[in-house]
Amino acid sequence: MSTYYDPKDLGKFGEIAEFQPALAEKFFSWYGDVFAEGALSQREKSLIALAVAHAVQCPYCIDAYSTDSLQKGATEEMMMEAVHVAAAIRGGASLVHGVMMMNKVKEVTM
Repeated sequence: MSTYYDPKDLGKFGEIAEFQPALAEKFFSWYGDVFAEGALSQREKSLIALAVAHAVQCPYCIDAYSTDSLQKGATEEMMMEAVHVAAAIRGGASLVHGVMMMNKVKEVTM
């Protein structure tokens, strides 16, 4: 294997049931319900999943939801915009924590 993440493992996702079938069944049932058409379209949910996949840096999810988004009619532009939204939120979250640092520095230096 040339990488830590083996792309073939994505196809084995269902095998997580092997060691704990009851919990896996609950997870897959819930997962299916989450991605069903609802107030958000399946395409919108796939784009959200793609963005989250980048935020949590899951290569399996990036792989799966890149393909899924395309299959659900998302354009390359829509997909990259979703990735930029994730990056902006992630960057903003880091920066807003700078307020904690500023508060501490002011506390210590006052």
